[in-house]
Amino acid sequence: MLTRADGRDLRAGYLMVAPVAFVVVAVNALTNLADMAQVATWEPWVWEGTSAVAIVGLALWIPWLATAAAPPEEVVAEGWRPRLRFAAVHLAALLAYSGLHVAGFVWLRKLAYAAMRAEPYVFGDRFIYELRKDLISYAVFVGLFWLIGVLRRRRDEPVRPVSFDIRDGGRIIRTPLSQIVAVSSAGNYVEFWLADGRRPLMRATLAAIEVELERFGFVRAHRSWLVNAGAVTGLRPDGSGDWTVELGALEAPVSRRYPQALERLRSSG
Repeated sequence: MLTRADGRDLRAGYLMVAPVAFVVVAVNALTNLADMAQVATWEPWVWEGTSAVAIVGLALWIPWLATAAAPPEEVVAEGWRPRLRFAAVHLAALLAYSGLHVAGFVWLRKLAYAAMRAEPYVFGDRFIYELRKDLISYAVFVGLFWLIGVLRRRRDEPVRPVSFDIRDGGRIIRTPLSQIVAVSSAGNYVEFWLADGRRPLMRATLAAIEVELERFGFVRAHRSWLVNAGAVTGLRPDGSGDWTVELGALEAPVSRRYPQALERLRSSG
């Protein structure tokens, strides 16, 4: 969900990555100078510097945006659709990130070599080699932006927000959290079960909604259900370790695969 994209996360990422990139440039350039005596002194600095500038100046926004669109939580979500979506988004983002990185540093190196009156810089057929290296940095940046986002949301969110915005098509339904009894998956949507009987739909994954609501008392009780622990009115066993949670007039399954959820629901009662 691109609604999770926050410019503050990107700015924080720049502030963290830029000084690290400076150190990496210095270390790699000095290493290349020691290992490659035949090259001009300025060449390793140009190679490493242009690569860092291309990443920080041109490509870093791509893993930030992809992390907002397909957060890592989707990897552990139930069902194949969230995982497939995660893989598709990040594969496309990786190719865009690597392509922009390579195009950027090749252009900068050509300018630098021309300025130094050296032989023209030739990149050759090394894109796959660069793509393999970019895969590592891309994965690191996805993890970094995910962590920055988690910490920022924990800092910004009040202990108990008053409401949650349900985006039902073109409408925004601002709903008190106490009125959200449960949330269930419905294909590419999630369905909100409200205390007044309404059941609005929102295009999202249940894993993404769980990230937003779990710290406010919502419990993943089943691969397809997220329930409000504060709305529990009863629990009953169904046999074989499964349970049913009663939420007023609504009943939802509690899978034996979620033992911690059962303990939380018991303690909430």
